[in-house]
Amino acid sequence: MQDCFADEIAIDFPSVDPLVERVRDAFLGEREATETIAAEVSVSCGEAFHGTKVPLELHLRGTCRACGGRGERWPEPCAACCGTGDAIVRHTVSVSVPPRVPDGATFRFRVSSPYALPVRVEVTVKHKIKNLRI
Repeated sequence: MQDCFADEIAIDFPSVDPLVERVRDAFLGEREATETIAAEVSVSCGEAFHGTKVPLELHLRGTCRACGGRGERWPEPCAACCGTGDAIVRHTVSVSVPPRVPDGATFRFRVSSPYALPVRVEVTVKHKIKNLRI
């Protein structure tokens, strides 16, 4: 009797994958981030000498909020994610640049966002050089 209605029912619940991932990480510990984002921050020589905080906008891969990660909305592919179930999530972090940091120094940190997968970020510090006229 159940088979006769199988093609009549569409379950359109948002994806529970992010919830399952968080529960798994809470019990077993967080997994290593599989994705690394390379970023660059520019600081003046004075900021490099004294240290500063620099805002950095990251574009993280996350779940499409329109379709909940399914890639479709009823019988049609989701227009917001083009049927992939993924979306780009903008996430801004404040990067603390330590005092006396040399040009080209790199450091790494991990970013977690409620709507995106955790990623490792590798930041390179570049000094802004003023053009000197002689």
